[in-house]
Amino acid sequence: MTAEAQIKDTITANDVVLFMKGTKSMPQCGFSSRVAGVLNFMGVEFEDVNVLADENIRQGIKDFSDWPTIPQLYVKGEFIGGCDIITEMTLSGELDTLLEENGVTFDKDAADKIREANA
Repeated sequence: MTAEAQIKDTITANDVVLFMKGTKSMPQCGFSSRVAGVLNFMGVEFEDVNVLADENIRQGIKDFSDWPTIPQLYVKGEFIGGCDIITEMTLSGELDTLLEENGVTFDKDAADKIREANA
């Protein structure tokens, strides 16, 4: 199976997917850690894909999204963005709206706490 086919299968089979360096329980870079930390804190169930475990996926996801950096977040098969975009969306409340509109369960109180802590 090609990297592109694997990526398509993964983002189709899971509502929320984070392509990251490391895993959600053990991120291996600060940017991946930040996004995984936000999702974990907000109680979002997501599939983590460790790009360090497969060079074809590591390069393949960059080609697939036409986005040069990792991590990359997908919701319902749609590329949302990387660390800076997810951080901005979390702080503005846009991530809450996106998750709600796509029927993804999350802890609204936790999302509010993130915003309060960063106000």
